[in-house]
This record gives sequence, C-alpha cells and structure tokens, in this order.
Amino acid sequence: MTADIVNLKQARKARTRADRSREADENRAKFGRSKADRQKSAVEKVLAARKLDALKRET
Repeated sequence: MTADIVNLKQARKARTRADRSREADENRAKFGRSKADRQKSAVEKVLAARKLDALKRET
C-alpha cells in the first residue's frame, strides 16, 4: 500500500487555475455580448452622434 505522492504547491496552483477558469466561464456567460449586439450598439452610437451634430447651432 503505497500512497501517491502529491506536490502540494502544484496541487494548489492547479486548484487556483481551475477556480479562475470556472469564474472566467461564468463571467463570459454573464457579461458576454454577441457580435450582432456589439454591431447594433456601434451603429446606434454613430447615429446618435450624427443626430447631435445635426442639431447643433452654428454661431
């Protein structure tokens, strides 16, 4: 009955990497936006800027 030798430093690092990876996956699902959403907001931003420029008074 020989026990497997485990390097605690490597085990801690592996656990930390797994935790960070899991957290990153959760954040991607929570905050990620599709390409179509990003393009739509970019177009809306451009249109809003054009509208604001059109309404400016010139002195």
